[in-house]
Amino acid sequence: MAEIKPFRALRFSDKAGKISSLTCPPYDIISEEERQALLQKNPFNVIRLELPREGEDPYAAAGQTLKSWISDDILHRDTDPGLYLYEEEFSAYGQVKKIKGLICLVKLEEFSKGIILPHEETLSKAKQDRFRLMNATGCNFSQIYSLYNDEEHTTRARIDALSSGEPRYEFCDGAGVTHRMWLVNDPVAIRAVCDEFQDRKLYIADGHHRYETALNYRNSLREQGKATGGEDYVMMTLVDMENEGLVVFPTHRMVRGLLEFSAEKLMEACRSYFDVVPRSPLSEIPANLDALYRQGKKAFACYCGGGEWTLLTLRDESVMERLLPEKSDAYRGLDVSVLHSLILERLLGIDRENMANQKNLVYTRSMEEATASVQKGESQCAFLLNPTRVQEIRDVAAAGEKMPQKSTYFYPKLITGLVMNQID
Repeated sequence: MAEIKPFRALRFSDKAGKISSLTCPPYDIISEEERQALLQKNPFNVIRLELPREGEDPYAAAGQTLKSWISDDILHRDTDPGLYLYEEEFSAYGQVKKIKGLICLVKLEEFSKGIILPHEETLSKAKQDRFRLMNATGCNFSQIYSLYNDEEHTTRARIDALSSGEPRYEFCDGAGVTHRMWLVNDPVAIRAVCDEFQDRKLYIADGHHRYETALNYRNSLREQGKATGGEDYVMMTLVDMENEGLVVFPTHRMVRGLLEFSAEKLMEACRSYFDVVPRSPLSEIPANLDALYRQGKKAFACYCGGGEWTLLTLRDESVMERLLPEKSDAYRGLDVSVLHSLILERLLGIDRENMANQKNLVYTRSMEEATASVQKGESQCAFLLNPTRVQEIRDVAAAGEKMPQKSTYFYPKLITGLVMNQID
């Protein structure tokens, strides 16, 4: 099954400055304004490598920057192979939570082998961007976030024991998340952890584009006769799927630009499948959705403007079996599957290609942003969802299927820049 191993991470030296000024959030959630602010704080911030924008060929510039930082000892490579234990402490849903995982190298496997499993569809544009960067730098600057099953929690207990001392890094970022990292060099401890993954599958939580890019990069080097073996592995953070600190936020949908859109006609059409109940005020949306979530119901809030919103609760789940007979029970039972299949596609005529190109559908994690978009006239309506359960993610992936895009948002994101994998 999954093959993992330690590695000699590329890390910032003390010469570069404080680690808190050198790291950044994932590249795909950073605005240009935020990017510039990070570089003003410290010109050696990893964002210069992970999201290059300078020069006529930013990717080539990132490759040159990487070489110069290594030669100038801004970045140095650890002497011995190690495993890196990483913890995030944060607040979510009014509670303080912690989640701890293992940063290591994982052998790349085709999805068809069923060893490393995706759960979401990907966009070609993002993969092209990541491939050009990887080709120019030969480096993983950020980790792919993956989950594993460990019913006895033996690996989690081992990780906790190995991280009982003072962390190598500890700092709080601008979003209020505290990051800690420990380094494990002991060969016996490393071997014990690696052996525990021999019978396990890995489920990608975040980083599908980067994983598929790593596969493309490996295949490209093989075709060119330049493969050395290092390209067979990619850097990942692995977390116990039953970790109490795992938090998945929903991603809400905003509909815009449809011709002849009518909120009244949409709600009337929804009555064919849903209990349609007008509600107010908007502040009650989270509590109403959460109550139905706990009951296992498939429900959404639809907001079309004004002070009222509509609660939509699916009456008969068997309609999904008739509509998607080729899909698994796990896929048919997803809230996003119900929304996409019954409302967006069937009632509003937004097909999957349209969704992928975000022609009439855009996404946000913020309920406030979604409702404000409707109030400003930017969107015609917004659908507010409950989060996808981690077990649902596993079951869909295990069935060999992929969820619609933007079905999950794992929080908090893994920070970029603590460790990097220079591919030999």
